[in-house]
Amino acid sequence: MAIADTPEVMVAGTVRVEIVLGLPDRQQLVCVDVSQGTSCASAIGQSGIGADFPDIDLGSNPIAIWGKPASRHDILRNGDRVEILRPLVSDPRDARRQRADKGQVMGGGRVKDAG
Repeated sequence: MAIADTPEVMVAGTVRVEIVLGLPDRQQLVCVDVSQGTSCASAIGQSGIGADFPDIDLGSNPIAIWGKPASRHDILRNGDRVEILRPLVSDPRDARRQRADKGQVMGGGRVKDAG
């Protein structure tokens, strides 16, 4: 069911958004009604999601709206899904170079000789 299809009546001048944070071992989604003109940073704070993840600095992790990189200053619209991203463990380009140097490809396979 889409956010806009939820049966609750929204107060005029508000928008309903989702704040999402996922870790390898657990995930959380919080729906929150915020005033029109609310920024991503403000909605994250209002969601209270930080209380459930005290070891994560929500102010420094990158964010996205529906998978597209976003700024903390971006203004939210009704139905937006703000995703708090985890920092990368390693740069994907560096990891690919290291696999190539070892003759490996993604999935742990080996590069076959052309001869």
